[in-house]
Amino acid sequence: VRLWVKTEPFLVGVLPAPPPARLGPHYLRKMAAYTRARAAEGCFPRLSWPRWQHIACGKLQLGRGLAWLYFELFHSLLRRDPRRRLEWAEAEAACASAEERERERSKAGAPSRAGRFLLFLYIQQVNRVSLRRSLIGEEWPSPRSKSPSLTGKSASENKNWKDQDHCAFVQSHLLEMLELLLAPEQLTASSHSTHSSLVSYEAVCALSFLIEGTVSKSRLVHPVHKLALWQPCHKQNGYSEISRAFSFAKLEGWLRSGLTTNPFGMTACLKSGKKLAWAQQVEGTTRRAKIACNSPVVPGVFPMVIMSQVYKQTLAKSSDTLVGAHVRIHCCSESFIYLLSPLRYVTIEKCRNSTFVLGPVQTSVHVHGCDNIKLIVVCHRLSLSSTTGCTFYILTPTQPLILSGNQAVSFAPFHTHYPMLEDHMAQVGLATLPNYWDSPMLVCKESGDKSVFRLLPPSDFYTFVIPFEMEGDTTETPGGLPQAYQKVLNQREQKVQIWQKTVKEAGLTKDQRKQFQLLVENKFYEWLVQTGNRQQLDSLVPPAVGSKQAAG
Repeated sequence: VRLWVKTEPFLVGVLPAPPPARLGPHYLRKMAAYTRARAAEGCFPRLSWPRWQHIACGKLQLGRGLAWLYFELFHSLLRRDPRRRLEWAEAEAACASAEERERERSKAGAPSRAGRFLLFLYIQQVNRVSLRRSLIGEEWPSPRSKSPSLTGKSASENKNWKDQDHCAFVQSHLLEMLELLLAPEQLTASSHSTHSSLVSYEAVCALSFLIEGTVSKSRLVHPVHKLALWQPCHKQNGYSEISRAFSFAKLEGWLRSGLTTNPFGMTACLKSGKKLAWAQQVEGTTRRAKIACNSPVVPGVFPMVIMSQVYKQTLAKSSDTLVGAHVRIHCCSESFIYLLSPLRYVTIEKCRNSTFVLGPVQTSVHVHGCDNIKLIVVCHRLSLSSTTGCTFYILTPTQPLILSGNQAVSFAPFHTHYPMLEDHMAQVGLATLPNYWDSPMLVCKESGDKSVFRLLPPSDFYTFVIPFEMEGDTTETPGGLPQAYQKVLNQREQKVQIWQKTVKEAGLTKDQRKQFQLLVENKFYEWLVQTGNRQQLDSLVPPAVGSKQAAG
């Protein structure tokens, strides 16, 4: 049996920032005991939103917004049915008050399995600078103790993508994670296991949130609880058909010996994935654009596309390769990148002076370490860290998350369309309402200064035209624009009409019209050069036959 740590929980489920100290292992052990002791009150085996809110706010002293953020993030990781996502969006959009919204959240929170949620909270530690301080703590944190929200600077590199780090993390903390899943009678007074502790089958089912694998060289991927029940593995993992439980020590050893690098993770994609010739190689530069996808794609595993060092060009794709993919865009500059397919998750890292137009993203878009980029996207969630001078034109049903290290962030309403956009939104379960583009959440303590962001003034707002022909029915921006922004566009349109009328009524001769047209064209060309828009237009011209971007 070959086992590996799944990509999705770490990539999509881990918030790309250090977690609060109050979500450390010490308090999660206490939370595990608390939920089991109050199973009759809706804490176990399924944890409702009201009970988690009570634990998070009353016991762990987290803010309500942060409590809901983690709970909703967990749900967005599991809730893949687009129809249910649209129903939830419709229900929330219909809420006329905070009380109504709270009732809807209580309904949405019913299906959480406590064991999986505990593991979800535990793996947030992967972005902690040091675990040592969180291992010791008081019974419950005092209301006076500091750190009410996420603190600390974000790491310079995104650990969420590093499958080798995921495997090392699980190997290092497997004992503690298994102990979180044990029944109280299998634990000592200090909530630790003994050599005779037994792990229930239900606990191993919860572990399938993180671990999957395959038998021998089969290409079928199975959750770890199904592999653990395979007869030839019983001797190694200590499974007893009589008790329907596993020996703690043997199960831990079996998991450790089987864990290896994820064959569908970033490392494998870079090493042996299919190389895609989507980008042109710009002459006169040492930068080499690199684009790869994992191949072959296995059922039940999300495809992955990694794009790096695209430089001074326009790259546009609507491809089956991108549908439902995890996409990493890294170190791109002075480019215009259009990925017009429904996507699963996107990270944009260390890019500058570029524009990104994405198809609807089912889970999250995380932007890190970028300077002067524009992002245009419909997504379930947007998060930012260490960005400078970036503008985000978004439609999102959750509050944008401002993590640490951001400067001069601008938010604006989503302002474009392409023919398949509404079809793609339906495929990933994203609606036009609710839309919280203008209500960012300052998550990290150091980002508490609201001056790090602004809402783009309507006077600086212009619509964006996607310059490609495609089949489809969408002919306008989904959901329209806020009134203040639409008013400015209408006023500009009126000025254009007045200008055209003035020119028409000027009574110019044929030669005068020619001269006037030449003057206007020259001024327009000067404006293109000054604003940098000339490069965008030039890069839309198809390349020579020998250097065309490849299909795929």
